Amino acid sequence: MRSKYTTLMAAAILALSVNAAYAEGPYRNPDNKNPNDVGEGTYPIPYKMPVVAEITQSLQRIRGYLDSVTPTRIVSKKTGQPITDLTNPVADAVIEPAKGDFGITVYEMGVVHAGLIKARQITGDASFTAMTERHLNFIGQTYPYFKRQEEQFKLERANSLARLIDPRSLDDAGSFCTTALIRSRLNKIGPDLQPIIATCSDWVANKQVRLKDGTLARNRPQAWSLWNDDMYMGVPALAEMAHMTGQKKYYDDAVKNVLNMSQYLYNDKLGIYAHGWNANNPDAPRFYWGRANGWAVLAMSDLLDVLPKNHPGYPKVLAQLRKSIKGISELQSGAGLWHQMLDRPDSYLETSASAIFVYVIAHAINEGWISPTTYGSIAQTGWQALSARINEQGQVEGTCVGTTFASDQAYYYARPTSVHALHGYGPMLLAGAEMIRLIKNPDISVEYKVRTYHYMPKGVQTNYREHH
Repeated sequence: MRSKYTTLMAAAILALSVNAAYAEGPYRNPDNKNPNDVGEGTYPIPYKMPVVAEITQSLQRIRGYLDSVTPTRIVSKKTGQPITDLTNPVADAVIEPAKGDFGITVYEMGVVHAGLIKARQITGDASFTAMTERHLNFIGQTYPYFKRQEEQFKLERANSLARLIDPRSLDDAGSFCTTALIRSRLNKIGPDLQPIIATCSDWVANKQVRLKDGTLARNRPQAWSLWNDDMYMGVPALAEMAHMTGQKKYYDDAVKNVLNMSQYLYNDKLGIYAHGWNANNPDAPRFYWGRANGWAVLAMSDLLDVLPKNHPGYPKVLAQLRKSIKGISELQSGAGLWHQMLDRPDSYLETSASAIFVYVIAHAINEGWISPTTYGSIAQTGWQALSARINEQGQVEGTCVGTTFASDQAYYYARPTSVHALHGYGPMLLAGAEMIRLIKNPDISVEYKVRTYHYMPKGVQTNYREHH
């Protein structure tokens, strides 16, 4: 058995090694032109002012990679041969599987399209949404075929467009079916897929299981459980439905769900959200998974983008978003990213959650919801860390794979990462695009002083003096 002294010494050595790891790294800040500055550290990430051209190139690499691995054609599941006759459905007709796990109708692809639309809006480059147009044109052309196939052969979930024809969850109906399709429609990208929008809108508004107080819930894997993920799977869809139709009831429902889920899941002391809550065991231990927190703040951000400022819920949602951003920002690691389990620095640094946080923080600055002085360098450091996780192929590295609401830390810690986890691609597109907007924001100046960056509202005079 180890002595108490040995245990304490081991802990001290570990602490020193961790500190050393964050005090040294392979990168030196190129914005410091004095190579002999003994007050300049080295960093584990490219610590420098982001460059618009470099961000744009990274986003184009991601777009190009996704374009190359998402075919849009119908093939025989048995033979792999193309099927071009769309008049008479056959039972083994499927959409050609994407390379990796990049299905063209999964909810993660909805986030990808949101990112591509955002990149187009901010850069003015229509090539960003060429893949969106290709995917949506293909869906529009083949939807009648797969609908007839379902009527004739009753394939259920084996039908390639099952999520759009017969949605059965918020994962089916929220992010892709509603949010991405409505945004594409409002931006006149691709065909008008109103019949699909109507089917999925009806699911989100009227068919998804809810608690008695109207909070969107799940009966899997635990009965009567709340997932923080569903704030994103449901709230932006409701918000976009209101945005498209002008019906206030959808705004009311979206606001109610943000506030209800926050009441169940938000930890005021930690400033972050638990992944889930179960009505049958409400006092169970809570686990603070990174990406679930990302979905929560992204949902609030998306809602505020379209929620009328005179809606009574607007200041409440904004206050909750500000609290959440503060709590999340305080947990950013010294390497710029955030941990898989936000409150556990011994868990790995994870990409998708970090990308969502960078997007939401940068977007909140650009929208005037939070201070650039307080949060600008947090977003910048996060982006620079993220940029190192986009490889030359345009793959996004370090993203946690799909993760359920679980009841032990070991499960979350052990979730693998994969370049085939689509969850990281949309958030990375969103983050990069919003960073371009932040860098070019005409109301903000960025000053490099005392070896770091200060985001200041234009016209504000500063006198920084290094303290010893």
